[in-house]
Amino acid sequence: MMFRLRCVNLCLRRLLHGGAVSRDQVLEQLQVSSVEDQVFDVVGKNKAKLTVDHVSYAVRMLWQFQKERPDMLRNVELTKNHPQFLTLRVLAENKIALMDDVTLIDMLYAFLRLNVEPHDSLVQQLVSEAWLRIDRLPLTALSKFAICLNDQQLYHSPLMGHITSIVDERLSSINDPRILTSLMISVSSLVSPRLRDALFRHSDLLLEATDPSNYNVPRKMVQFMRSVRYTHRPLLEKCNKRFLLNISRLDAGNIGIILFLYRYLQFYNCDFKLAAKQKLTEMIDLSTDPFSFTNLFYSLAPFAGPEIKERLETTALLLAEELNAHQTMVVAEALEEIQSRNLSLLNKIASVIERNLHVYKSVEVARITQALFFLHYQNPKLFTTLRIILVNFLRKSIIPSEVTMLTRVLSLLTCSRLDNDVVSRVNAVMEQCSLSELNTISLTVAKWVRNDQSYRHNTHSKYVRLLQALNRCGHEKLQIAERLDLVLDELKSISGEWFEEILLEKVMVTLQRMMDQISWTNVPELAYFLTRINHLCAPLMDRIASVTVEHINKLHYSATYAVLLSFSVLNYDPPQADELYDVCIKHFTPHISSFDPHLLILLAYSLAIADRFPEELIREIFNVDFLGKLDSQLETLSDSLNMRIRLRLMEFNRAVCLECPEFEVPWFHERYCQLLQRTSGSTVRSTQQQIHKMLGEVLGGLNCVKMDVVTPYFYTVDFECKLDKRLQPLPYTEASTLQISDRRKVRWDTSSLESIREELPPGAQRVAVDFLDSKYFCKNSHHMKGDALMRKRHLEILGYRVVQVPHFEWNSMELSTHDAWKDYLKKKILK
Repeated sequence: MMFRLRCVNLCLRRLLHGGAVSRDQVLEQLQVSSVEDQVFDVVGKNKAKLTVDHVSYAVRMLWQFQKERPDMLRNVELTKNHPQFLTLRVLAENKIALMDDVTLIDMLYAFLRLNVEPHDSLVQQLVSEAWLRIDRLPLTALSKFAICLNDQQLYHSPLMGHITSIVDERLSSINDPRILTSLMISVSSLVSPRLRDALFRHSDLLLEATDPSNYNVPRKMVQFMRSVRYTHRPLLEKCNKRFLLNISRLDAGNIGIILFLYRYLQFYNCDFKLAAKQKLTEMIDLSTDPFSFTNLFYSLAPFAGPEIKERLETTALLLAEELNAHQTMVVAEALEEIQSRNLSLLNKIASVIERNLHVYKSVEVARITQALFFLHYQNPKLFTTLRIILVNFLRKSIIPSEVTMLTRVLSLLTCSRLDNDVVSRVNAVMEQCSLSELNTISLTVAKWVRNDQSYRHNTHSKYVRLLQALNRCGHEKLQIAERLDLVLDELKSISGEWFEEILLEKVMVTLQRMMDQISWTNVPELAYFLTRINHLCAPLMDRIASVTVEHINKLHYSATYAVLLSFSVLNYDPPQADELYDVCIKHFTPHISSFDPHLLILLAYSLAIADRFPEELIREIFNVDFLGKLDSQLETLSDSLNMRIRLRLMEFNRAVCLECPEFEVPWFHERYCQLLQRTSGSTVRSTQQQIHKMLGEVLGGLNCVKMDVVTPYFYTVDFECKLDKRLQPLPYTEASTLQISDRRKVRWDTSSLESIREELPPGAQRVAVDFLDSKYFCKNSHHMKGDALMRKRHLEILGYRVVQVPHFEWNSMELSTHDAWKDYLKKKILK
């Protein structure tokens, strides 16, 4: 019995002792660590005992400590340089084969966040192992792995292509919107139009099931639209509603990101901008630390009123010394956007930038240089330093977009000669550049040619060779292009002399070659491109019209604006013109109240050019509530867009009053037009003076012609004369009140704007003579544009016989003599 009790006791001791031994004391010590030094202390004392779980847990904790701190308090470099961090890196690399899939990706993610370089052998080994296991990775790990590849700028790598293929195959099984949006952004550089559309459809479904208080998921969906450079309007509007629902919970940083994305996508939502402005204004007093204030300044300053801007600039001056390098850059760019003239603040920001120049990356130095340049900041020493830094970055750059940006920004700085370093790098990356990048480089080189005084009469061969290579490269890219969507994407931001003189003809040939690829998805973009370049191509326009009519129900209602704009501005009627306008008007009419006010004004004006005046549209716009909402929105728009919308509203008001009097819409732009006339002034051109003199000779004296006459509803007619019933000129009873200053600006006598028009004798007629310069015609032909025809219609309603003098007729070889010009005017006027 005694022996048995002794055996039981021994067994219990062994069990208890074994239990104690099985406890993971190292893991327990790591779990109770609250700072990095404690973690490193555990690692240092237990190097030989550390398992893969210990290493994984320690690394994750080190990143967690950093993540929990505000940006300004993070000390990643201190952690990275600790001796025991090297121990963790070595152990991790030696234990890669022992890691499970999730641990492997977590380790890669954490090490990259702790600034381990992508070329480090540890990172490369982790990526290689993950690639071997990629087909079996769970979706959560796959999305995190894709983020890691993005961190290493492997956007177009075969590995990212493999992930894109997996996303395509397993899309229907991705039910977590966070995983989906993360993968969408990661693979955005490689998605095909088919996969892009499938991702939008799946996102739409998942957004409906997402918690309404979650605004990060819709924000990432909008970010994906920016990444693929495609606006899916229905999904964008749903995301916008989610942002409005959560506006009280959004901080300045998130509001700033959303506003930036909207600006890129050209989505000017009135409700969100007004709500964002109010929310940001309420946050001014609470944003007293550098981090929150920088986000607030960047988001609010561009559309704040003068008083708010002054408050923001005052606070920025007080906090300037506390800003870190990135925050200072953000503030500088915001100052450029608002064109600040606060010299004290500019000096302070520039001094902080100068102290941190060693921190900035190449693109950041370029952004800073551009901001200071366009702020007209005067500091030659600083700009010299910036130029040296930019050139050094350029010498090492191999990324086409980076070379393009650095080259463009360098051209802003004072240097007449084109550096050999620039020529070398441009030649190295030229074949990889997009059409937009080639266009930017070409314009930059042309600027250097103009500024290089030593080659004013004989362009240096290095310029000639470089421009020839750029021309050849651009032509080759168009010749081998196969997808219309990709071509249109590259053409979005192209403009300028090089494009018009070198590429435009080839572009039109390419677009016509791809005419069978025109579909409802790219019709708005193609139509807008043709409008922007002012180029009439009947086959393309006919195809746009037929696709629009056939697929009108698939188009978003707002897309009708871009389509109709091309036909009205370019003054082209396709075979089914009436059907085109009718189906578009019918399509957008039920959604009139959903349009942003400024877009509805632009749509109405484009229809007015084409002599189309839908009653529902007129009733909606000339409504007190609508005009009040428009006024509120105008406060949030840029100055240029604000002025453009006000002008278009006036022109639409005028068109309705003249062409649709039955609607009894009042003319309420009298004061606006008077102010516009007084402040703008018109420049007297040499051609205008020449025609004025000729008209005096043709009509029997300068007292028979008036110059720059302001009509009712404030059209300005170049020349006006009166003819009796026998077509004989009638003299004016008063001399013209027009005066020309020394700077060749028109001065108006106030009485000329307000005077009552003289009554005409029975049978007499009032003649308006308008000189039409190139802006009234399509660039590729003598085809007159829509706004010139609308002006003619309106002047005829006002009682004029309109005589139009096209520039290509007046400046032709046939009219190269004094008598020929006089005969031309006689035939035009005294017929």
